[in-house]
Amino acid sequence: MFAASNLPSPALDGDESFAPGKAAARTIAFALRTQDDGEQVDRLCDLALRGLQQMYLGAGRFVQTMRGIETEGGRVLRAEGTNLRYAAIVALGLSRVAENEQRLVLGGQTAADLALLVADQATETADMGAVALAAWAAAEAGRIHTPILFDLLEDALISERRPVATVVCSWALTAALAAHRRSDAEFVANIAADRLRDGQAKSGLFPHALPAASLGPLRAHIGCFADQVYPIQALARLAVATGDERALAAANACAERICDLQGPAGQWWWHYDTRSGGLVEGYPVYSVHQHAMAPMALLDLWEANGENHWGPVIGGLSWLEQHPESSEPLISEPLGVVWRKIGRREPAKAARSISAVTTSLRPGLHVPGLDRAFPPGPVDYECRPYELGWLLYAWRSAGVVQALGPSEAGGHND
Repeated sequence: MFAASNLPSPALDGDESFAPGKAAARTIAFALRTQDDGEQVDRLCDLALRGLQQMYLGAGRFVQTMRGIETEGGRVLRAEGTNLRYAAIVALGLSRVAENEQRLVLGGQTAADLALLVADQATETADMGAVALAAWAAAEAGRIHTPILFDLLEDALISERRPVATVVCSWALTAALAAHRRSDAEFVANIAADRLRDGQAKSGLFPHALPAASLGPLRAHIGCFADQVYPIQALARLAVATGDERALAAANACAERICDLQGPAGQWWWHYDTRSGGLVEGYPVYSVHQHAMAPMALLDLWEANGENHWGPVIGGLSWLEQHPESSEPLISEPLGVVWRKIGRREPAKAARSISAVTTSLRPGLHVPGLDRAFPPGPVDYECRPYELGWLLYAWRSAGVVQALGPSEAGGHND
């Protein structure tokens, strides 16, 4: 069992507005541009707490998904599977709300307790994504240092010839920064930062794996939305922790590109072409990208004195309520979930496969009529714990980025 250590607090000392669980958090402390947007975020965060409570299985375990099953009386939720990554993300999200709310969700335990349980389980997994998230949650939510987890991450990252998922590399960097300058964590941070910088394309976008060539000729040019937001977050935090202006420039470049490509209704699209900086395939549009992952990364960038992307953040939130692809609501208050995504009417991700092939031949080359052949519309009636965990983390984590620096960061670009 890991023991607690004297890691610095992630909150800014003496600044009550950044206290975990403070209802203000980013919604008020950073002044969302309209009252309606702030109220929407508060409703979503309240929903996330209710949803996570029914997703917790005990002993540090969360379900893989809650599937909405249609019945004569309406949809009911069915729990399926378990997922260690998701438990770590929930620990991070819950660490940012009041302790009584943590205990309500976790059957009397706290986010720190959950982080400790997840860290112990992560020592037995071969999933480096789970290891990275567990190390991050342990440092930030559990206030402990986990050398064994950083040893595992070092082994996974140290060989430049060994491919690593961009998302995992980003999480490793963020975890190492959360460990507050421990020597083993600093070594992991340096390796992860170098691999991210080396892998970023001239377009500003990141591929799905590092190096990109490891994906083969049909996939080397593609990066998904997650492959952009987690590097933005990690590099923004690196800039604050070390004063690395190259890291901030890299995060700004990626953020600018995905914001330029945002859909007309606020959609955060799915697959990008890292060579041209264009789109490969837009659908599905995932709700978690709209309410959590884009805000989390872009607000971290803003806190790091990066560029201001409040407009795209609010535009992404608006899509949850007004999505032109379907008249079906995505937010279910009675069930405490946000439905996972809106996709296409297509067999076996056909549009993605076709677009991957055509854009591999030439950037921007798409089969005419693809949208008519496979129109968007179907809602995926499931909700996963990590989606609600990131939602809480995105909107209740003010000050975490600033606390990584040697002193309080200065003003923001408004």
